[in-house]
Amino acid sequence: MKLTALEIKQQQFEKALRGYDTAEVHSFLNLIASEWEHLTGKIRELETQVDKMNDKLKHYERVEEALHETLHTAKNSAEERLAGARKEAENIRKEAEIDAESIIQDAHAQRREMRQHIIQLIDKRNEIVRSISSYLDNSKKGLEQFSTQDSTLFTVPDLSEKPTRVEKPVNKEQATEITPPKIPGADKIDDLLDDID
Repeated sequence: MKLTALEIKQQQFEKALRGYDTAEVHSFLNLIASEWEHLTGKIRELETQVDKMNDKLKHYERVEEALHETLHTAKNSAEERLAGARKEAENIRKEAEIDAESIIQDAHAQRREMRQHIIQLIDKRNEIVRSISSYLDNSKKGLEQFSTQDSTLFTVPDLSEKPTRVEKPVNKEQATEITPPKIPGADKIDDLLDDID
């Protein structure tokens, strides 16, 4: 039952013998009506504040919900980005491993190729050394033979002598052949030149 201050003030009681003093009752009712009016105003003020607080609470609930959604979205986005970054990092790592393996294989192949090339160069060097050594040995032998031979082998013949004629029959006709004079040691010069070559 809702009472107003006016209703309290206007409340009438039946008079009875030996009843309460009406002036005191009216003054007490006025006091109660004033207090009631004051409390009713306070209640209205508090209800207004409660309504405002409820509005703010609803606003903050909406903000909280939006923040939760944003946080959830950010979390999902972060997880997706993290998963994408991990996947990309894994792909980069795999590509790097493949590249490294390829580089290592190329390096091994180049190393084998260079080793073969070095072996070939060493073989060629050894062959050149053997060839030069053989040539020097042959030249030394030829020089030794040349230095030990009689100096008379290398005297220049006197070309003022007339060549002798040798007659040989050729097809029923006689032909005259001229033979040069014999140079001493000429047969050894051919052998010496063969040794040098």
